[in-house]
Amino acid sequence: MNKRVYFLMIVAFVVGMVELIIGGLLDLMAKDLGVSLGQVGFLITIFSLIFAVGAPILLILTSNIERKKLTLISLFIFLLGNIVTVFSPTYTVVFIGRVISALSGSLLIILCLTIAPSIVYPKYRGRAIGIVSMGVSASIVLGLPVGLVLGNAFGWRAPFVLIAVLTVLSMAGVFFLMEQIEPKPSSTIGEQLATLKNRRIFFGQVITFLFMTGHTVLYAYLTPFVKTTMGMDGTWVSIIYMIFGIAAVSGGAVGGTLSDTIGPKRTIMLTIVIFTMVMFTIPYTTFALTAFLLILVVWGMLSWTLAPATMSYLIGLSPETSDIQQSLNNSALHLGIAFGSLIGGLVIEQVSVEQNATIGGFFVILSIGAALISMYRRQNSRLVRSSKAD
Repeated sequence: MNKRVYFLMIVAFVVGMVELIIGGLLDLMAKDLGVSLGQVGFLITIFSLIFAVGAPILLILTSNIERKKLTLISLFIFLLGNIVTVFSPTYTVVFIGRVISALSGSLLIILCLTIAPSIVYPKYRGRAIGIVSMGVSASIVLGLPVGLVLGNAFGWRAPFVLIAVLTVLSMAGVFFLMEQIEPKPSSTIGEQLATLKNRRIFFGQVITFLFMTGHTVLYAYLTPFVKTTMGMDGTWVSIIYMIFGIAAVSGGAVGGTLSDTIGPKRTIMLTIVIFTMVMFTIPYTTFALTAFLLILVVWGMLSWTLAPATMSYLIGLSPETSDIQQSLNNSALHLGIAFGSLIGGLVIEQVSVEQNATIGGFFVILSIGAALISMYRRQNSRLVRSSKAD
């Protein structure tokens, strides 16, 4: 395996950390900027929304630019976005910094995912994509606890200082380690969206969107949830996030193994059904730390068990458009994060953070419906037509 693939994984990790890092800084930012928790949570929403929509559009607009040069330009803009956030005096300026970071970050992630398979032998392309994807998933999971630890120790701006420093190091690495890579023709937005006319593919992508929506309704606001329901201090909240992060990273390996062993369909259904039960159970475990930590480990593992199985399922549905499905599934994931953080913020503002887990559980139930439509509806229709013919 080309060692530069692992460097691209690191770049993807650094960029991806910014998305949910605010989830661990909600109360600190709200107090310093003089806004509500929901308003700070909206910074996650807008970032994820831009991330989902911006990536395929920017990839097409920059399709003629040499890839190493484009990566360096994008990293520089990403650096500027984080510097703006670090020195922002008001909520509005933080918002602007998030928009800059989201636009450049979305393009960087797609660049890493497309460059990786182009610098290895054909037999290693799938593995190269998987390695970079692992960096993305790890950043989404671990970005929040990293932000929490640094934020509590040095203030909410400290995590963005760290990301700025890591971005500079990433720029140096790209400049000295990466070779020039000529661009390849990319699919148009119309070509990508055309694949969604297939009902099975469309609802297969909806599975990811609804699942991540339900998950993020609680996860993006886990800090105020545990502080309100369990009276936790900053140290214990940090420990909770680290436990969750370790469980979530291991979940990707579990999902891949299950998908290969029992098949992607069974893995998807098993994961979603158990995850639904977990979401509805969480509020009833806050009476005891041990019970909560046990359900936390299961929740964390299942939160990323779905991803490899869903991707395998979508590739199996349309092998000839596997790259497009990967891009669309990445957008579905970030749209789910955006929508989930928005719904979670509304629940906090209008009801109570104690209800976030339950509300999230209802969205996961909807993902079960999407899975059933995608996987079984056509088969059942054929059985009905067959019985009528008899």
